[in-house]
Amino acid sequence: MSITAGNYTFGPESGRLLVNTTRTGLGAKAGHDLTIEVTRWRGDATIDAADPANSSVTVEVDADSLEVREGTGGVKPLTSSDRAEIEKIIREKVLHVQKHPTIRFRSARVDGTAESFRVEGELTMVGATEPVSVQGSLSEERVQGSATIAQTRWGIRPYSALLGALKLGDEVEVRFDAGLVPKQ
Repeated sequence: MSITAGNYTFGPESGRLLVNTTRTGLGAKAGHDLTIEVTRWRGDATIDAADPANSSVTVEVDADSLEVREGTGGVKPLTSSDRAEIEKIIREKVLHVQKHPTIRFRSARVDGTAESFRVEGELTMVGATEPVSVQGSLSEERVQGSATIAQTRWGIRPYSALLGALKLGDEVEVRFDAGLVPKQ
């Protein structure tokens, strides 16, 4: 079954939006690679399967809705207290959600086919807007894909601890898998 041209919505009720981080530095063994889930977000897509260049997508994220789901690696398992502290750091020191409560992506160009596409667009977070490229695929009204984001391009200094010996890698991977719901 292929996708029908039209307008669609998607969000946490039909899929997942995840952020994966890695660690670096001399103290990397002490930290964790994290899987963080965005719990409040919504997307709108206009799909033209016959001519993907006429397609568009926007996604809006509540920056205060990131929750740590998993931490792999590390010297000891990630505790619920660790998760709460990481989420607080993300809100207050990384994304500054009091000043920048929303993260937005807006497509500028779509290339490829409905089955395999690339979306060029602009991502706005922490008050800065930079270009982003998203790779994805579409099948049976389900969209999947990913983008790699270098935090420093948005003026974000990757988190570090242990006097800089443990650092979050600059690049984070954003992955999505969501069902497309036809707009009424």
